Amino acid sequence: MSLDLSTPVLVVDDYKTMIRIVRNLLKQIGFTDIDDASDGTQALERLREKSYGLIISDWNMEPMTGYDLLKEVRADASLKHIPFIMVTAEAKSENVVAAKEAGVDNYIVKPFNAPTLKEKIESVFQPA
Repeated sequence: MSLDLSTPVLVVDDYKTMIRIVRNLLKQIGFTDIDDASDGTQALERLREKSYGLIISDWNMEPMTGYDLLKEVRADASLKHIPFIMVTAEAKSENVVAAKEAGVDNYIVKPFNAPTLKEKIESVFQPA
């Protein structure tokens, strides 16, 4: 699977400023179809309404965390194929391990820039 910039991307974060930052970085990379959700519950609703090619989600959200969202997505047969990148402010190794075990495709620590985000996204779409 190669990187397709027309792929719909869902950005999930409860912090509006972070959504705007990630949106702008995605646009810099060349993505054009970007939606957002303010928590895991809203993200699941969006995921059931539209076909996304990538999820970029914050870890720390209320009431449903990015980690819980990841587990829900991986448990859903119609969604589990979607690449999932987790964004977090803390690079705690136990979080990384938990996210990997839950099936995250990549992990990105705030703050980050467009080249870093692009590299993480590209690594997700590289043929195994």
